[in-house]
Amino acid sequence: MAIDVEQLYRTHGPMVLRRCRRLLRDEARALDAMQDVFVQVLRHHSTLEATAPSSLLFRLATNVCLNRLRTHRRKPEDADDELLQSIAKELDEESRAQAASTLRRLFSAEPASTATIAVLHLLDGMSHEEVAREVGLSVSGVRKRLRTLTVKLSHLEQGDRP
Repeated sequence: MAIDVEQLYRTHGPMVLRRCRRLLRDEARALDAMQDVFVQVLRHHSTLEATAPSSLLFRLATNVCLNRLRTHRRKPEDADDELLQSIAKELDEESRAQAASTLRRLFSAEPASTATIAVLHLLDGMSHEEVAREVGLSVSGVRKRLRTLTVKLSHLEQGDRP
């Protein structure tokens, strides 16, 4: 079944824009990113399936925004941005490395969807019910995954093995 791009835009455009705003924290960049998401859908509409359009668009929006953030980090728009980036990198390198190590240990034995659950609930503020719909699990499954992460993180913070 082919995707009706115009209907997707009308129905899910606001959700995509909210996601882009959340990740990019800049209205103009968010609007551009949202348009890029729907350009991708237009380019590939004949090969995409309309079975879970909100999940598809949410994933596309996340990927587009993350790519834009990576590009911006590599090529700041002006010298002041570059200076700020270098200062932030110097001040925060050790804590970022420590956080990355903790996250790797926390998620290493977890299914990939567990990280998605954590981001949707803890960062995006979605309810357990909303997260469950988004990832295709039961509410109790979402709660169990989050509870498991909390216990593992507690063990990591105490220096124990999870």
